[in-house]
Amino acid sequence: MPIRVPDELPAVNFLRNENVFVMTTSRAKTQEIRPLKVLILNLMPKKIETENQFLRLLSNSPLQIDVQLLRIDSRESKNTPAEHLNNFYCDFDDIQHDNYDGLIVTGAPLGLVDFCDVAYWPQIERVIHWAKEHVTSTLFVCWAVQAALNVLYGTPKMTRDTKLSGVYAHQMLQPLALLTRGFDETFLAPHSRYADFPLEELRKYSDLDILAGSEEAGAYLFATKDKRMAFVTGHPEYDAGTLAGEYLRDLEAGLAPEMPFNYFPQDNAELTPKATWRSHGHLLFTNWLNYYVYQITPFDLRQMNPTLE
Repeated sequence: MPIRVPDELPAVNFLRNENVFVMTTSRAKTQEIRPLKVLILNLMPKKIETENQFLRLLSNSPLQIDVQLLRIDSRESKNTPAEHLNNFYCDFDDIQHDNYDGLIVTGAPLGLVDFCDVAYWPQIERVIHWAKEHVTSTLFVCWAVQAALNVLYGTPKMTRDTKLSGVYAHQMLQPLALLTRGFDETFLAPHSRYADFPLEELRKYSDLDILAGSEEAGAYLFATKDKRMAFVTGHPEYDAGTLAGEYLRDLEAGLAPEMPFNYFPQDNAELTPKATWRSHGHLLFTNWLNYYVYQITPFDLRQMNPTLE
């Protein structure tokens, strides 16, 4: 089944050109089925690019998904047209009384910024607390993981000395876990972050189930025991060229970045990289939608238990 998005959203044509099954709102209204309601809090600067990446992964499920885009930063965007934001994004005040089957909170380029200096930190805290009562399962990605751990568990901000950038091998730590069902014992995933997620610190501050990790990258995938919160510290949604774009951007800015690990063929930035994590990314999102959202969400979202934690 497809994702359901507004007819005019740019991602419709973008994904259809990749032969991705997308259903517009007008067509979906003729089907007698309740789609899953998934809210995406998009914190990335290039919002249209990020929409395409996440919608691609959400589309590879047998479930119909009604996607709503959310913004919490009212400042003028330098990378996304105001018309696009006004047409396709809602504000938190518009949906604060609604319930959702799923919520995805994306990463953000804030790895070196203290939480108290993030312009929309109070809004982030509000959304995370709101999700505990209004969302069946929330998936945090990259920087959003660090933010959520601080809000939910009081975990201090941990920062690496150098940026972790590249494609790393990970191992499953709980092979029978539902979120990793079907994973290879060793799988690849990209990272692009300063945030640090050492296994021992996660165990110190929380009782999270750590499902996959890497010697180089630390904890990669973990979740609450009730499946209400899931965390992925990498970027399984990235396109093949996303890390290359970030690397060249930093080079041009004079930041002297290290070349992304295990990414460019022959470590030659003039050669075109390939996505070696695509199957993992699709399976991760399919498992989350099925086992963490669809299997436990009520048919009538008004019946959601606000005290479930």
